[in-house]
Amino acid sequence: MKKIGFLSFGHWSASAQSATRSASDVLLQSIDLAVAAEELGADGAYFRVHHFAQQLASPFPLLAAVGARTSRIEIGTGVIDMRYENPFYMAEDAGSADLISRGRLQLGISRGSPEQVIEGWRHFGYAPREGENDADMGRRHAEVLLDLLRGEGFAKPSPNPMFPNPPGLLRVEPHAPGLRRRIWWGSASNATAIWAAQRGMHLQSSTLKADESGEPLHVQQAKQIRIYRQAWKEAGHDWEPRVSVSRSIFPLMNDRDRAYFGRGSSSDQIGVIDNMRAVFGRSYAAEPEQLIAQLRADEGIAEADTLLLTIPNQLGVDYNAHVLDAILTHVAPALGWR
Repeated sequence: MKKIGFLSFGHWSASAQSATRSASDVLLQSIDLAVAAEELGADGAYFRVHHFAQQLASPFPLLAAVGARTSRIEIGTGVIDMRYENPFYMAEDAGSADLISRGRLQLGISRGSPEQVIEGWRHFGYAPREGENDADMGRRHAEVLLDLLRGEGFAKPSPNPMFPNPPGLLRVEPHAPGLRRRIWWGSASNATAIWAAQRGMHLQSSTLKADESGEPLHVQQAKQIRIYRQAWKEAGHDWEPRVSVSRSIFPLMNDRDRAYFGRGSSSDQIGVIDNMRAVFGRSYAAEPEQLIAQLRADEGIAEADTLLLTIPNQLGVDYNAHVLDAILTHVAPALGWR
């Protein structure tokens, strides 16, 4: 295990039990938690994107703010729903956030997840072309973004520009060198993992996956990662692929931890998501010694190079920093981290 970061879904609720009662609370606390995570030695601060929900949505202002407040930690998404995105505007936003962070952006994108509303992307002005479905549209937007991030000129300059142009065709600005090689694809199936590898995107595999064999999530995930790496090798890219997996992990260090999460072991669950039979991964909650043994048996974690810890963001910055500190101090070193 080379890198460990957190992944926040950014929920808020007006409930008196929530430490995040508004969008403002979530955004400001997300920045503070990223700063705290960097101070604790974590490697990454990642944020989920959901539209039409009381969760984090527009990622680039947050990523830019985190980039300005930190100096070392990777900042990223897991994932941006490309069905909702204008790739040209997104390339500008992503370039700006990456430059502000001095090249620390790790941008996770995907076809998207189940929605709060019916065909929400239509409200954003997007619709599949004839013969496409919404997943096809999301992948098409992704491929346009990848092309734009290469930084090659494509737009014919005006003969009467407001400002002098450099010679040749123009590209989207600002351009962030290297960002094209820091794009990740969130994949729920073996087939889309291969598709991502062929296009030179890193792989994000979440806490759920298409149930393609009936085996536990971590076993199916490990097979997916091996398939992905083989496809990457066959594609002949000249940079190294990275793979992240997400897990809910809670060391039980005190009575508060046990009150929140000490309810015995959990197990994988089978369900249907977007008409797809899916396997949902278990949560891990135990004393550190037990956690280490359980996590060593997780084949998905063993195959990945990056572990993203899904956090209960509504419990506030201090508690989540405590969880991260407990993992980094008492669990991660035994898994080979640093």
